[in-house]
Amino acid sequence: MIGSFLNSHQLWKALLLLLASGSCGTLGGAELAAQETVADESSAFRAQTTEDHSQDPNGPAQQNAPPEKKPDGGSFVIAPLPISSPALGSGIVPVLAYIFPLDRSDQTSPPSLIGAAGLVTDNGTRGFVAAGELYFKENTYRTTAAFARGNLNYDLYGLGAGASQPKLPLNQTGQVLFAEFLRRIGWKFFLGPRFLWGNSLITLRPANLGTVPLPPDVGLHTALTAVGFRLQRDTRPNRFYPTGGTLLDLTSDFFSQGLGSKYSFQSYKFTFNKYWSMAKQQVLAYNGFACVTGGQPPFYGNCIYGTDSELRGYVAGRYLDRYMVATQLEYRLALPKRFGVVGFGGLGEVVPGGNQPFRTKHFLPSGGGGVRFELSKKYHVNLRVDFAQGKDSHTWSMGVGEAF
Repeated sequence: MIGSFLNSHQLWKALLLLLASGSCGTLGGAELAAQETVADESSAFRAQTTEDHSQDPNGPAQQNAPPEKKPDGGSFVIAPLPISSPALGSGIVPVLAYIFPLDRSDQTSPPSLIGAAGLVTDNGTRGFVAAGELYFKENTYRTTAAFARGNLNYDLYGLGAGASQPKLPLNQTGQVLFAEFLRRIGWKFFLGPRFLWGNSLITLRPANLGTVPLPPDVGLHTALTAVGFRLQRDTRPNRFYPTGGTLLDLTSDFFSQGLGSKYSFQSYKFTFNKYWSMAKQQVLAYNGFACVTGGQPPFYGNCIYGTDSELRGYVAGRYLDRYMVATQLEYRLALPKRFGVVGFGGLGEVVPGGNQPFRTKHFLPSGGGGVRFELSKKYHVNLRVDFAQGKDSHTWSMGVGEAF
C-alpha cells in the first residue's frame, strides 16, 4: 500500500474508501478504500519495491532484463506532494517512507518498506495512513499491514451516472485496518489470506439542495468486515521502475454479516501488467484490469472508475458500477540529468451487468503525458507528474513511483 500511497491519487482512494467500511478519487468507502489502497496498493507497492527475482529458486531467470545488484542499506523517500482534485480540493499530501533490506544477509528477498502519508485540502478533507510491507526468509514470505483514518468531503454522482446526474455532496469519516500474509508456493506464485475491517459515518453536506436522491448509507454508521485471499506472480526485476517481466495479481474479498459486516457482498479484482525494454532508456508498459462485484454492496463497494490509475483523466466517483474493465499502454523514456517523460493512452468502461453488457458507445477513453524525476538512484524511484484527459474531465496528479 505504501508503495502506491506514495501516489496522492491512490492515497485519496485509500482514505476515502477506507472511511466507509479495494487512485485522485471522489467516492466514499473507508474500508474498501483501505482495502484497495493497501491491498491493490500493496500490489502496486510490491510491484514497485520488489527487487530482482531472478534468484528465486522456483522460477527461471528474467529474459527481458539483466539482474540488478541489490543495494546495501536503506533509503528514505520524503515528498510533500501537492494535490488539486475536483473531488477533494487543493492541498498537500506529505509522504515519508523508508525502503530497506529486512535482513542484509538475505540476498533474495525484495526490500521491505514502512511509511506514512497524510492528506490535507482546502475543502476540509483530512486523513492519514501508516503501513508497512515486509519480505523475509529468502523471499518465502510477504506480509502487509496498514491503518488509515480520515474525514473526507467529496461528491457522489450515482451508479453508472457519469456527468448525467447532479452531484451529491457528502462527508465521510471513519477508519480502516488491513492485513495480509502471503507465502511462496512455487513458480514465483504467492498465495495467502487477507483481512479488512473498518467503520464509517456518511452525512450530507449543506451544499445539497435536495435535488439528488440520497443513498441508504447517509446518516448511518456502517461497519464492514471481510476475509479473502490474494494470488500473485511478479517477475519484474525492479518494482519501482520495471524494465521487463510481468505482474499477475488476483484478489478476492468476501464481506459478510456473519463477520460483523453490515453488508454481504463479494469483490474480485484482476490485474495483468507486462513490460518491454524497447531500446536504451526506453520502456513500453501495458496494464489490463478487471473488477467484478457481487451480492448487495454499499454504493462505495462497487467498481470505481478512475482509481488506482484506472484510468487517469477521470475523477473517481463519476463512473462506478458492478463491473469494470480498463486497459492502457505507457511509453517511458529516461533522459539525462535524472529526468524522463512518458506518454499514455487507454480505454475502459463500467456497466451494471446482467442484460446490459459492455457497449462501444459507453467506452471511456483516456490519454495524456507526464514528466519524471529520479528521486533515488539506489532503487530507481521516480517522482511523477501526469496530466490526463478523459471523455468529460481531466486530471493532473503527482506521485512517487510509476502509475503501474
